[in-house]
Amino acid sequence: MAEASRRRPRVYSIPLHRSFADALVNGLLARTASDRMRLARATILTASNRAARTINDAFVRRAEGGLLLPRIVPIGQAGEALAADLFDQGAEPVPPAIDPIRRQLLLARLIERGGERRGGEALRMAAELARVIDELGVERKTAGDLRDIELAEDLARHWQTSLNQLAVLIEQWPIVLDSIGCVELTERRNRLLGRASASWQDTAPPGMIIAAGVTSAAPAIADLLRVIARLPGGQVVLPGLDLGSPDEEWDAIWGGEGARPIETHPQYALRLLIERMGVARSDVVRWRWGDGRPRQAVRARQVSNAFAPAKFTAKWAELKNPLNKLRGVSLAEFATPADEAQGIAIALREVLETPGKTAALVTPDRALARRVSAHLRRWGVQADDSAGTPLSREPIGTLILAAANAIAEDFAPVPLLALLKHPLVQAAEGRNDWLAGARKLDAALRGPRPAGGLGGVTAFLSQSGDPRSERIRRAALPWWIEASQALEPLAREADALTDQLLRLGDGIRALAGEAAWAGTTGRDAAALFDDLTTHAPDGPSGVTPRELVELLSDLLSGIAVRPPAGGHHRIAIRGLIESRLQSADLVIAAGLNEGAWPAEPAPDPWLAPQVRIALGMGAAERRIGIAAHDLANVLGAPEVLLTRSLREASGPAIESRFLLRLKAMLGDQLEPDARLPHLSATLDASALPPRRVSQPAPNPPVSARPIKISVTEVDRLKADPFAFYARAILRLSLLDMVDADPGPAWRGSAVHAVFDQWFKLDGCAPEKLRPRVEDLLSGPGVHPVIRALWQPRIMEAVDWIAEQVVKDAKAGRTIADTEVSGEVEICGVTLHGRADRIDRMADGSLGIVDYKNGKPPSPGAVEQGFAMQLGLLGLIAEMGGFKPLTGSPTDFEYWSLAKNKDQFGQRKKPFKKGGELAAGNFVERSHADFEKAADKWLTGDAPYTAKLVPDFAPYDEYDQLMRLDEWLGRERAS
Repeated sequence: MAEASRRRPRVYSIPLHRSFADALVNGLLARTASDRMRLARATILTASNRAARTINDAFVRRAEGGLLLPRIVPIGQAGEALAADLFDQGAEPVPPAIDPIRRQLLLARLIERGGERRGGEALRMAAELARVIDELGVERKTAGDLRDIELAEDLARHWQTSLNQLAVLIEQWPIVLDSIGCVELTERRNRLLGRASASWQDTAPPGMIIAAGVTSAAPAIADLLRVIARLPGGQVVLPGLDLGSPDEEWDAIWGGEGARPIETHPQYALRLLIERMGVARSDVVRWRWGDGRPRQAVRARQVSNAFAPAKFTAKWAELKNPLNKLRGVSLAEFATPADEAQGIAIALREVLETPGKTAALVTPDRALARRVSAHLRRWGVQADDSAGTPLSREPIGTLILAAANAIAEDFAPVPLLALLKHPLVQAAEGRNDWLAGARKLDAALRGPRPAGGLGGVTAFLSQSGDPRSERIRRAALPWWIEASQALEPLAREADALTDQLLRLGDGIRALAGEAAWAGTTGRDAAALFDDLTTHAPDGPSGVTPRELVELLSDLLSGIAVRPPAGGHHRIAIRGLIESRLQSADLVIAAGLNEGAWPAEPAPDPWLAPQVRIALGMGAAERRIGIAAHDLANVLGAPEVLLTRSLREASGPAIESRFLLRLKAMLGDQLEPDARLPHLSATLDASALPPRRVSQPAPNPPVSARPIKISVTEVDRLKADPFAFYARAILRLSLLDMVDADPGPAWRGSAVHAVFDQWFKLDGCAPEKLRPRVEDLLSGPGVHPVIRALWQPRIMEAVDWIAEQVVKDAKAGRTIADTEVSGEVEICGVTLHGRADRIDRMADGSLGIVDYKNGKPPSPGAVEQGFAMQLGLLGLIAEMGGFKPLTGSPTDFEYWSLAKNKDQFGQRKKPFKKGGELAAGNFVERSHADFEKAADKWLTGDAPYTAKLVPDFAPYDEYDQLMRLDEWLGRERAS
């Protein structure tokens, strides 16, 4: 033991301008050239499974005629199991590690019992607590350490409360683990590594032991590396330890003399590791083997200067060539993330034009990586994405979430249709028929939401309404009755978490069958689902269906699915972990904006920053230093392209602090790349010059023109003939949104229905009008916000309506009929309409009343020949079209429910004071105007010109069809 501790440590560093994995393999092959069995008996310890695969691939590239590979074992990540036969050197076996899902559920129950949170909130806090337990376990901290730290007096009270709660939970948690015979995964790793450290220090294992690319400074790992570095056959190889920076800069990273360490520095994590290993920087030797490619050795020095501590950056002004340049490094700035993704894809595709050249995209922004992959597929290039795809984005993952969301939303239209149209649902032979039925249901569920549950949808499809809506609903009803039977398992009552999961599993099988769980992704999802169902009894109570959706989304997102076969052998997309160990001829570092690279430190609800520092765990900003180290490794490639977008979804983007450092050091020496942004912006642009679009004016033959028109369409015909053409001849109508909030059209129809029932069923009894409105507003289709905002207004307005009706009745004016339809034929055209209300005046004549939710049309519009609905209804009445009502109309009124001064409700005549129109000539003028319009567009051959009178054509549902934006501005300009 004493001899081993005195042996000079064998610690090496592979500079960042070399590919770590290739340089490592080249060196090991050179050292074992005389005895390949020595290599076969060696053991390589790596940071993660991905690192192990990277080094294994590097050996395969050099295998040539064949090679017995060494054993490669990952040790660095807490989430990965260790090789027990290698590390378990004790007689007593170490207990198994607790399943991560079971741990979260048990912790949630523990939190719930403590009274801090319940249900889904307890689950979310448990996930954060599990992360804190991992961090504490890695640093070998206990509940006693939490209680022993001295808090600053100015620490907020809620942080003190959180710390006390955390200490209690940490004390109780080992008791829970002992009761089930498990330990934390970090504790199991610490024990195994500790045993190996003690055993190897006494008795060196046979063969070489190489720790390669391990950068974690966890005490257990650092202790093991301390022992390995001093073994006869041991060596530690670090990635990119800076051996050339001045000592004063190296010391500044560590702090001292009252100064805090610079945890955001890219070398801080490696400095912490070698300090815990008991190794000085002067003991570390540069790895003398390369990766077989020409490299710029000066690049490491340039990058070191760029990341120098702040108080040493004054030297940038004195740097001489080549230290003040980064040859081969360029910067491309794009307008948007979409442009950035397309530009990166172009750069990667160009690499394939050079035989043997390789390229890699390195980015922590997974959304950007997915966009680049999609762009590459347009050229048939499937990039090798080491991060894989989250299970939540795979078909089975989206099906699980869709089914859970449908339950949580009580089968509201949007989640219901998303579930029914999912590609895994009814994926067998009857898929086309199923989709046809789902599309009918889609059309029927447009508009306000029906009542909740499957029964609410059935009732909605069965109820009557306007002819068009009723026809669409009736068409969807037979298919829905059959389809709803497959949804019955999802509609089961379930309160406990176990029952909810069983209900969800049964529903998925009823909709998609066992085939949904087939394949790699299906098996992964099934395993996750089975684990969650098995351990659900350990979880908290009171988890709601909505909280279950969030839990499933988090768990599914945490599982990465990688294809069994890799993608293109020369194009790769890598995360930051993979980029540490391998390089390429061209490396693209993308997403260099704040919040992406580096990412914002995750908020910690349990440990305040001061508490973390007091515990010796370091600040959360330490991850920024790790991100800086990853960028430094990327900058070592022969050719580097840095990219960022100037904007993000929420507004202007702030460029990365790392990029700002490079710009500050290099000034105008950082080569800008304007070519890629230009190509990205113009790749999909049309090569044809823009073509002038004229104002549409379709002119169908007279035989194709309608000879029946409603009074409400006459204004559209005169003001916007094209809109009339699209609606009446092309039969195109705007679809409502699915699950739309009740809009003006719905409110108008609802109010008309209430007034109609009030007259026909209640005899206009004033005391019965309010209850009818209350019944309307309590219906399932009324959003609570609409109810809260509209109810006070409509209640005051209907009270006014009741008062006016009573007042008119005393004066001899009574309601003759409501919602009465009629039609007449004029000049070969049938004019039809529905009057909201027709009154019998005291002298026996008729009064036409039109209800308006908003403001009525202005008298000026009527004067100019528009808003003639009341006059046309009067024309139908005068010609005897409203049978059995007869008589001539002498009064025309709008009854508006909108606010008028200090009250809601007003009666307004459609005529302008002192104008040409009055009640006496209103019908005659309406008749003449209608004949002109009918003769011009219905029985005549005039073209249907778009927006003929724009001031009286306010509706925009056909603006896109008529390409309004492409011609209206030009016409006005000309």
